[in-house]
Amino acid sequence: MQSSPLRAVTTICQALQEQIEHGLLTPGGKLPAERQLSEVFGTTRITLREALVQLEAHGLIYREERRGWFVAPQRLTYDLNERSHFHAMVDAQGRRPDTQLLSARLQPASAAICSRLRLPALSSVVQVCRLRRIDGRAVLYAEHYLDPRYFPGILDQDLGQSLTEIHACQYGIVYGRMSFEILPTALPTAAAAALRVSVGSPGLHITRVNSDQHGRLIDCDLEYWRHDAIRIRAQAM
Repeated sequence: MQSSPLRAVTTICQALQEQIEHGLLTPGGKLPAERQLSEVFGTTRITLREALVQLEAHGLIYREERRGWFVAPQRLTYDLNERSHFHAMVDAQGRRPDTQLLSARLQPASAAICSRLRLPALSSVVQVCRLRRIDGRAVLYAEHYLDPRYFPGILDQDLGQSLTEIHACQYGIVYGRMSFEILPTALPTAAAAALRVSVGSPGLHITRVNSDQHGRLIDCDLEYWRHDAIRIRAQAM
């Protein structure tokens, strides 16, 4: 037989889910403070927090550090078969994209990046770190690693724009073959800070290694998504 706290968690989850599904709590809207919600449901903060965490795990709500809890917007569809970039993908789904450049520099490549791009030891790569938003909400922290042999002077470009378009317009390079690795993850420090969540929060880690139209390995993207922000879709060819 369920204990009272467990029944309370179930009741809270069901009530909030119903409010969300019927549109009374709207996507992107802020939930009342935890103390207020505790009073509404006549329960403790501990019990309430357990219910909120369960709803967060199901992608119905999300939390931002020092801001509180919010209703999760509709997920973005990330189609692995489409040769698109972030802004085009978000625009096509009727949403508003935004990219913020966090840092860009030439640096020694890690062993993992050397392996993925088949670079010799002690090679240098261009690292570009960016934060990406959908409808004003930070959903993706991305680290891009570019082989500088193919992109001379790229640090002088506007790296807040689409790298796909910069590659094509400035260097005559278009993506050919892409390989993906997708893993659930606990968000590392840099990603968590950018996304305004606690270190170790659940996320989705997508590694994409890109070749160009000539079959050359040109760059590698490490993407850290909020776990509730996207759905992955792929069609077998």
